Amino acid sequence: MLTVERLRADHAPALLAFERENRAYFARSIPDRGEAYFAEFTERHRVLLADQEAGLLHFHVVLDEEGDLIGRVNLVCDRPDGPELGYRIARRAAGRGVATAAVAEVCRLAAEAYGLTELRAVTTVDNLASRTVLERNGFVRVGELTLTGRPGLRYHRALP
Repeated sequence: MLTVERLRADHAPALLAFERENRAYFARSIPDRGEAYFAEFTERHRVLLADQEAGLLHFHVVLDEEGDLIGRVNLVCDRPDGPELGYRIARRAAGRGVATAAVAEVCRLAAEAYGLTELRAVTTVDNLASRTVLERNGFVRVGELTLTGRPGLRYHRALP
């Protein structure tokens, strides 16, 4: 059973380890965060928590049954075209329904706890796993775009 928790200060060490451990895996399908992300992680984490307190975003970590951090699901709410959902699941947890379940839980929180009425998401055309997660969670394809030079898709979901 997985658990989704709102990002806290004490998640920082596990989150940094998760990002480092999965860096090459994530870079296969999404742009790499770059060296600055890791070098400035502590300050970045502090700023994200402050932005979360201000309601500009809602970040979550995904924990497995042993309490190990295996993913993150983020809602960025300061975009002019609506809140955007993004997620990353550890390589060791991929293909087990973790992303689908974690995104479902964050969509529930978005509506019930954060008062959001819609979400959007983007992914590359060739990221079939991400497309499947979005579509299983009620996201509908609404357009195309280019993501770091690659063909991508825009998705939208109205929340109850």
